[in-house]
Amino acid sequence: MEHVGVEGEVAGAVGARVVPAGEWEREPHPSDSLRTFGAVVQALREHAGLSRVDLGARVRYSKHTVESVELGRRMPDEAFVERAEEALGNTGALRKAAVHLTRGEAGLAAWFRRWERLEREAVSLCTYECRLVPGLLQSEAYARAVFEGTIPLRTDVELEAQLAARMERQAMMRERPTVPFSFIVEEHVFRRRFGDAGAMLELLDHVLERSAPRNVTLQVVPLEAGLHACLDGPVQVLETPEGRRLGYSEGQENGRLIANPKEVSVLCQRYETLRSQALSPMESRDLLERLRGEL
Repeated sequence: MEHVGVEGEVAGAVGARVVPAGEWEREPHPSDSLRTFGAVVQALREHAGLSRVDLGARVRYSKHTVESVELGRRMPDEAFVERAEEALGNTGALRKAAVHLTRGEAGLAAWFRRWERLEREAVSLCTYECRLVPGLLQSEAYARAVFEGTIPLRTDVELEAQLAARMERQAMMRERPTVPFSFIVEEHVFRRRFGDAGAMLELLDHVLERSAPRNVTLQVVPLEAGLHACLDGPVQVLETPEGRRLGYSEGQENGRLIANPKEVSVLCQRYETLRSQALSPMESRDLLERLRGEL
């Protein structure tokens, strides 16, 4: 359900985000990767028979900084990672773990953070959705209604953080006019009512506006299309600047980044097959206009 997704917002580019030493503030929302990295540092330190004071002296950071890293409260900078690696046996474990570090961000589900960063660097993005309007196409009122229906209920502060994250994420479509964005969405998604007629009109207008640029393609799978190639559920596929293709699949309370080339190839084949089964972009816009006229 998109109450925590489409796509993962409630929620990068692969590689650690290096933070200058002067910016080592406490992480307001520690991520799972920070906690895991910290646990690895602690395990290696204890295996080496070092106290936090000892390790701090070797990496030239205070005992308190070492403690904050081990508890997942701070993002380690490049210097910390390199010095700790050397001080704790040069196993390569810390360098490899640092590659997967992500910040904990308000409004983004933990499993979605890495995909969200990958999206921002992608040279193309394809999205198939059969549950709700894709997050990148949602109107603010629609997104708010989705979050208000979340179980368990969110506080007002949490809801506003989720809404801000979703609206901010949409900005990348405006900011990257040469990146192809492809969407395939089931017709019933646009027929599902929320709010009053005015809210539905706003949603359809928003979708039509967001899908109007030349780099954005929206295709609707009509109700009469019957069974098709993507019945296993929603999926996204992107291509990185290096030419690598990655997939993302989301379910209830979880999401999965798919990197295995064979699995991604299958997803791409399914998506391309569904393209031929869906309405053309022009036919899809005509359908949305008709739905608009029915309100």
